[in-house]
Amino acid sequence: MTLGLVSGSVASGHKDTALKGLTLLAVQELDLTLTPTGAGIIVADAVGAGPGDVVLIAHGVAAMLCDAAAGKPIDAAAIAIVERIDLV
Repeated sequence: MTLGLVSGSVASGHKDTALKGLTLLAVQELDLTLTPTGAGIIVADAVGAGPGDVVLIAHGVAAMLCDAAAGKPIDAAAIAIVERIDLV
């Protein structure tokens, strides 16, 4: 799993029918100190995240196991909105 900052959403007029009703988010990946790593990805939204939210991202098969994306052709999903990170 990785952390990401939601920077916006992705709109598409034509997409696979399996993706209909699924919100796609543009996300900037972050390290544990919430510094951008330079990588940007598109993720399926399973938690109602919006611009400015820090989210936890599941990748691969784990992304397809969340309720909102079950059985859909995705490889990344926002599965939690992060409230805080405690580092020691």
